[in-house]
Amino acid sequence: MIQRIFALLGPAARIVPVFVIGLVALASESAAARPEIGVWYDDSGQGAVEVYICADNPNRLCGRIIWLKEPLNAEGVAKHDRYNPDPANQDRPICGLPILWGLGLMSDGTFDGGKIYDPKTGKTYSVALKLTQADKLVVTGYLGVKMLGKSFTWTKAPADLPRCAGAPPPA
Repeated sequence: MIQRIFALLGPAARIVPVFVIGLVALASESAAARPEIGVWYDDSGQGAVEVYICADNPNRLCGRIIWLKEPLNAEGVAKHDRYNPDPANQDRPICGLPILWGLGLMSDGTFDGGKIYDPKTGKTYSVALKLTQADKLVVTGYLGVKMLGKSFTWTKAPADLPRCAGAPPPA
């Protein structure tokens, strides 16, 4: 049966198994302990983002805010997504807010092709991640051309960093 399928595919029969093996390797590598997965302090040190495997696609990384140095505003109320361009989302709490999604593993070991949301401005950008050291993750936000983007260095946070109220349990 398999030989008949390969015969029908002709020359593509050699490419298909390699492609399938590549997808399986990517899925198992994503599911394995990727060093990018974990909790990272942002470049300001005022927040921490948990990077995890996306629930809807095991070949992609996602991330959400799980810690804030100052989780309350001046009135003592939990900070909300007040700069979101969609008024329906402006009541979402910052703690637990998804801000990274759709990052795919590239052939050079970096992640790209995803989006990052900046709750300080309400804007969404394309994003790439590159692990430069075991405890340093360069996050590049860009519009169109990555070389013209802006890069920030996030630092690995301790695994036992307390999660802010409203943050979901670890992914």
